[in-house]
Amino acid sequence: MAYLVLIGTRKGLFTARSDDRRHWSVDGPAKLDDDGFTAVAEIYAAACDPATGRVLVGASTFFGPSIWHSDDHATTWSEPENAPMAFPQDLPYRPLDFSDTAGIDQPDSEQTNTVKRIWQLTFGPGQRVWAGVEPTSLWTSDDGGRTFTFNQALWDHPQHTTWASGAGGPAVHTIVPDPTDPRHLTVAISSGGIYQTHDDGQTWEGITAGITVDYAPDEAPESGQCIHKVTRDADGTLFAQSHGPAYRATKPDGGWTNISTNLPSNFGFAIVAHPHEAGTVMAWPVGESMDRTPPGHRIGAWRTTDGGDTWHPWGTGLPAEPYYGTVMRDGACTDGAEQPGWYFGTRCGDVWAADDQTGQWHLVATHLPDVLCVRAMETP
Repeated sequence: MAYLVLIGTRKGLFTARSDDRRHWSVDGPAKLDDDGFTAVAEIYAAACDPATGRVLVGASTFFGPSIWHSDDHATTWSEPENAPMAFPQDLPYRPLDFSDTAGIDQPDSEQTNTVKRIWQLTFGPGQRVWAGVEPTSLWTSDDGGRTFTFNQALWDHPQHTTWASGAGGPAVHTIVPDPTDPRHLTVAISSGGIYQTHDDGQTWEGITAGITVDYAPDEAPESGQCIHKVTRDADGTLFAQSHGPAYRATKPDGGWTNISTNLPSNFGFAIVAHPHEAGTVMAWPVGESMDRTPPGHRIGAWRTTDGGDTWHPWGTGLPAEPYYGTVMRDGACTDGAEQPGWYFGTRCGDVWAADDQTGQWHLVATHLPDVLCVRAMETP
């Protein structure tokens, strides 16, 4: 078998290929279209579908955001003829951050909501694709990502007035499908919380209660927490990395358990569950100081095999010298293989891969632009 890694950066998409997860060939930045603008576009979102070999990339170009797709493992690319998503024209204008609107005149009626950036792309069953977008919204495609429908039920949720922009921007940045139930979906929102639907997006329930904050007057709000990432393990348990502790929820509507006790920091962005082993999760802690560098200036992956009750440093081969690059919320993943590989990239432009059995990290690429997202899959 072979392996493909998609590396989204602030200056375009790079691809890496390997037959053994140790030796890699890297290409890029990719020209997704003929005009060349995508070669230097910001790539915040990418998705792989190993079952079909289909790949999706969300790129923010000079002309705005769009979604490119490839049906041959990122060799050639196509873009829809028309913009794949646009807010309804009669949708009332909404400020991007309600926390900043006190005492400020609201925009006039001629202003409209505009898709600013695509933060997440996730494959579902059949031709289903979900997209998480800035400003805070969820979109659904049933034609493989060529056209999308706006989910107004989430947009109109009564708690939307508690959603803020966060440092990265107001967005649905995480989409977690339930492989046992296509109508069940969990999403995470930047400075907004975590929500789930059991009826394919017709109604939404907030499930963030119990995740505490130390940056607001209310330490235990019902919604509005700054959630950095959510992942689902093989048994359906959810793990969340917040702007603060990491948490576990066996039944999210029943509360969350703080699982950061054994981690070197009470802060981080990326968290990824093992595709087959329940309770096995990887995290990449970030120092709690405002410089946002790895704890002790040492890059490292931490692993739990008991659902977060205990954590330990995992793997060998990472730099022993001081390192200052952090792993962003979508900067880590697995390839989902039977014997999976783990991957992560940093804001210093370095990407590593490790086989789950050996735990040996190998450099995939170095000196790339700022890495925003990493996605991988096994290929024929």
